Amino acid sequence: MKRSRFTEEQIIGILREHEAGVKTADLCRKHGVSSATFFKWKAKFGGMDVSDARKLKALEDDNRRLKKLLAETMLDASPC
Repeated sequence: MKRSRFTEEQIIGILREHEAGVKTADLCRKHGVSSATFFKWKAKFGGMDVSDARKLKALEDDNRRLKKLLAETMLDASPC
């Protein structure tokens, strides 16, 4: 998966600019992102604070780790 050029804090800052009344097209041009990317960010991070985004990232990392452990355990337990 491709890494974002922007941190969660930066994304939330961009979304705050939009909430303050800056037009979407102007924000996308200023920050060099597509409108589709902007609306993906809005769907994922809309209404969040920076602390909420950090908690979300920690939970996603923990979930990824647990899924990996489960997959490894299931492979080890297979009767083949």
